[in-house]
Amino acid sequence: MSEADESASERSGSLSPLVHGHKAPPPKPVVSFNRRELDTILRLYGRMVADGEWRDYAIDILKDRAVFSVFRRSSEMPLYRIEKDPKLARRQGAYSIIAAGGMILKRGHDLAQVLRVLEKKKHLRVVDA
Repeated sequence: MSEADESASERSGSLSPLVHGHKAPPPKPVVSFNRRELDTILRLYGRMVADGEWRDYAIDILKDRAVFSVFRRSSEMPLYRIEKDPKLARRQGAYSIIAAGGMILKRGHDLAQVLRVLEKKKHLRVVDA
């Protein structure tokens, strides 16, 4: 074997998943909203946009959680953050609604139930005197 063959075999060997006899750790699964969850969130978002309450949103996929942020104006801080954190799934629930000040408004296992805290109250109306 020539030196060029040896160096080529060394380079190709560095690409294998075995490093010094140990397997590389499996990649962590990406935390994101699935289609059903996004459908539920975007339905509420559409109603609130139609009512003039919300105007913009952002979706962040972080290492350990997914965040759907809702804005009144795109230049402001988010009014609410809808977070999915699988680490909390067995405890308080994977879903939470967090207000602008950082206060957790609601947590739970069912996204639709958690989102109800953001729906407008229908019992307030103007009465003629």
